[in-house]
Amino acid sequence: MTLFPTLDHVVVNVHDRMDAAAQAYRRLGFTLTPRGHHSLGSMNHLAIFGTDYLELIGVRPEGGRQDLLEWPIGLNGLVWGSEDAAATHAGLDAAGVEPLAVQSFTRPVELDDGAQDAAFRTVRLPAGTTPAGRLYFCQHLTRALVWRDAWRRHANGTVGVSAAIILARDPGRLGALFARMFGAQALRPIEGGLRLAVALTGVEVITPAALAARFGAAAMADDGRSEAMAALILRTTSLATAHAGLAGVTVAEMSGRLVVAPAETFGVTLAFEA
Repeated sequence: MTLFPTLDHVVVNVHDRMDAAAQAYRRLGFTLTPRGHHSLGSMNHLAIFGTDYLELIGVRPEGGRQDLLEWPIGLNGLVWGSEDAAATHAGLDAAGVEPLAVQSFTRPVELDDGAQDAAFRTVRLPAGTTPAGRLYFCQHLTRALVWRDAWRRHANGTVGVSAAIILARDPGRLGALFARMFGAQALRPIEGGLRLAVALTGVEVITPAALAARFGAAAMADDGRSEAMAALILRTTSLATAHAGLAGVTVAEMSGRLVVAPAETFGVTLAFEA
């Protein structure tokens, strides 16, 4: 069974610096959900968009979730949607991708009428799949507790993720993995690499030279990894709205986009486009 890729969310790993990360992302014009605490031991804030979201994930200052601390701070998770985690697991296994066992967990969501548990089932690829970060699928069992209209309104006007960009010295290696997962028809060549079509979003895998050409001084520093999650392109209602929401943040204008460097964002280049 060939899987159909839809983006569920992207994850920025902030280690034990959640207070500072939340402050930084509010300064960037994002409305964040109240802090959540997973049954797995991690904590998060979400910036909810139309059909996807950005997650800040971290650990308490005293530690926890060693699997998160082993990855660098920055864009660390690319998460596709699943309507049936068991079926997704079977599809990946049939494609020879060898996923880990389905994992279930919860986190309380504070609402006006009390707390309710948001529940999830995930299918993760092994940590060694790519040095870029964590690749997995997420089935939401309680979608109404995540996509709430009050959390979708952002001062910077963001309504969704247009693209997640992965730096790769050999884009074809990840391309071959994505072709096994989603079929070769989901891929197309682009300058400096390839693009995986993910419903309204794309995952672009490009060389360091292509990344530097696109973002210049705002590109993430080369940390020596063969693959690294480097940038997000976000759709906004207008560049004027984005600019107003980014007041007080250093912004560069490049090719019709507003670009914020990793120093302002906990390690990921953020680009806003209308």
